[in-house]
Amino acid sequence: MTARTSRKKTNPVNNDTLNEQLLYLKLSFMRDNYEALCEQAIKKNWSHLTLLEKLTDGETQLRQVRSIDRRIRSARFPVTKTKEDFDWTWPSKINRAQIENLFHLKFIDNKANVIFLGGVGLGKSHLSTALGYEACLMGYSVLFASAIDVINSLSAAQAIGQLKTALNKYMKPQLLILDELGYLPIDKKGADLLFQVISQRYERGSIIITTNRPFKKWPEIFNNDATLTSALLDRVLHHAEAVILQGKSFRMKEKKAE
Repeated sequence: MTARTSRKKTNPVNNDTLNEQLLYLKLSFMRDNYEALCEQAIKKNWSHLTLLEKLTDGETQLRQVRSIDRRIRSARFPVTKTKEDFDWTWPSKINRAQIENLFHLKFIDNKANVIFLGGVGLGKSHLSTALGYEACLMGYSVLFASAIDVINSLSAAQAIGQLKTALNKYMKPQLLILDELGYLPIDKKGADLLFQVISQRYERGSIIITTNRPFKKWPEIFNNDATLTSALLDRVLHHAEAVILQGKSFRMKEKKAE
């Protein structure tokens, strides 16, 4: 009797049982690839530890990819944007070095804020989304929403006595992106609700805000409530970096090209 025949008799493997156990343990990479990797191990004379390393490495990478996908879906980006897609040549004024530095994401670790200031069509939403996308890749939780959508969501929740639960949705992510602040007027109720979000995230989680209004005109956004606006700016700007973009709308450029 050869050594090979002996191994077959003394070490029988029930593939069905093994597959069921790997499925139960949610080790899908191992379940789908162990046979092929075992064949490679025999051909290349891998040690048991090398084979185990290949299996666990594949399982780890698969879980990392799935985790990134979940974070991106949870972020609810309207479209996926990246830094590489951005046209740095279009805004007439933009501090590229400042923005590139933000992509190191230290501001999230520091629970600081970023405010993109500029006219329409200059790429504020693109850059904020790209920062959020990069954050998802690096393991941070992110949520993207327009300022008006946040207000409408909280207002609806308040009407049915679920405000605390709804607020928690905007507290959980490590990075909250508030898009298009100031594009539509906000009444007193909406201003109060948005203030609660910003106030509760103060020094607890980062916010990226995109707006077309300079800070001195923010009272116009918040129903000309100078007291509330002052308190809100105090929290937003205490740990914040302002990024200014100037120029003509990129969308107008595309329109003219057509």
